[in-house]
Amino acid sequence: MRTIKGPGIFLAQFLGDQPPFDSFEAICRWAKGLGFKGIQIPTWATSYFDLQKAAESKTYADEIKGLANEIGLEITELSTHLQGQLVAVHPAYDQLFDGFAPAQYHNNPKARTEWAVQQLKYAAQASANLGLNAHGTFSGALLWHTVYPWPQRPQGLVDTGFEELARRWRPILDVFDEHGVDVCYEIHPGEDLHDGVSYERFLEKVDNHPRACLLYDPSHFVLQCLDYLAYIDHYHERIRMFHVKDAEFNPTGKQGVYGGYSGWVERAGRFRSLGDGQADFKAIFSKLTAYDFEGWAVMEWECALKHPEDGAREGARFIQDHIIRVTDKTFDDFAGGAADEASNRRLLGID
Repeated sequence: MRTIKGPGIFLAQFLGDQPPFDSFEAICRWAKGLGFKGIQIPTWATSYFDLQKAAESKTYADEIKGLANEIGLEITELSTHLQGQLVAVHPAYDQLFDGFAPAQYHNNPKARTEWAVQQLKYAAQASANLGLNAHGTFSGALLWHTVYPWPQRPQGLVDTGFEELARRWRPILDVFDEHGVDVCYEIHPGEDLHDGVSYERFLEKVDNHPRACLLYDPSHFVLQCLDYLAYIDHYHERIRMFHVKDAEFNPTGKQGVYGGYSGWVERAGRFRSLGDGQADFKAIFSKLTAYDFEGWAVMEWECALKHPEDGAREGARFIQDHIIRVTDKTFDDFAGGAADEASNRRLLGID
């Protein structure tokens, strides 16, 4: 076993136009001051990080990595969650998702998809240039509008949808494979990969591609009443990234999982700052440690109630307190004796 690395912080929810959140160096110094040891970089905010430049210029990648290291931080992973979403978009969501792409690709789904695919390929090269071996993203969705089977899904619709999703992602996975980087899909509502069953459907269609891995985030499983501990048992060999994010689900006589179109404060299921929700992080960290998870514990802050800066400050300590420093000896070594083959055979009564 090894000790999980951390605490890390996903910077996406903290980017802004006011200090210390308005530049890469400033936000890094802020994170370091809170006790974080690693940063996960969102790649869609080009004023902080130029993804294409990091892919095409090892010098630029070294400069970014060097600046983080100088401040006392490591880059944990890059993220293309917004770009990954655009690899597969059902037409019903075109207008809503246009905002994830530059303006020149709005109202042009084909060009928008091509841009997103290229962004993922840049992310593979940029990750390699930064010395990273895992990358976080979304799968996108062609089938989400049919997640509840009413009206009845036509026979073969789901299979066709996953075949197309796999067709779009297979070349991207191959590029990541060329650069030695795992693609870690965040299993998430709104994506065609939103639970274990849907992930397995995709994995089958990409022929169990070795780079089709997972970003584990228990908050999304709390909100869909999925056993997030058993999930680790099923998929620990594919889990390469870990978002430490909390959530709570409090159904009432008026609403449950679907939420009745309520806002985040009024929903039965909502994200919470670390320690304020219902996820059993002691059990989560224990399972991941026992399975020898080799990545980072990265806080993703989302909460409908608490101020983000308070959530970040508390989150750094929360993760640090939950990381298990693995033992280098067995607790009952004091009661053991010398062992050798001859002694073992005598103990078993074997001549």
